Amino acid sequence: MFKHWFCQTNKLLCINGSSTMNRIAECCCGQLTIEVLGDPEMHGVCHCNNCKKRTGSAFGMSSYFDKSQIVKTSGEANCFSFHNTEKNHDQKRHFCTVCGTTLFWSVSTMPKLTGIAGGCFVKSPLSEPTYSANQANICSWLGLPRQWQQDA
Repeated sequence: MFKHWFCQTNKLLCINGSSTMNRIAECCCGQLTIEVLGDPEMHGVCHCNNCKKRTGSAFGMSSYFDKSQIVKTSGEANCFSFHNTEKNHDQKRHFCTVCGTTLFWSVSTMPKLTGIAGGCFVKSPLSEPTYSANQANICSWLGLPRQWQQDA
């Protein structure tokens, strides 16, 4: 189970009298983008096999935004839908039709949130992740900051 936390940012955009960060995540070729307002509801790394396969790396860095924070998406995306038997939920992954980057996704057990690949916010990077999920699958050579929350 994920827990919620908030990230600090240093670039702010004033909208309707309040300060909110405006961020754009983009795929490798720049054809597919998703724009969000504010900080993610959840921001961390995951060591499950599903995230490892999604990223081709030792873990996935995921940021989850409330659907109300999504300003717009642009570009063409394909969708890969499947049932994750390990976690017993359905996922829909949206990826670029040109370069194949998985940019954003939805998970049936978190219907109000949209997941976005944390590393795709290159022009306005997210703060340091503070959460590590699925520790049982962590690569033995990988060390993480002790102050991060850790889920089994």
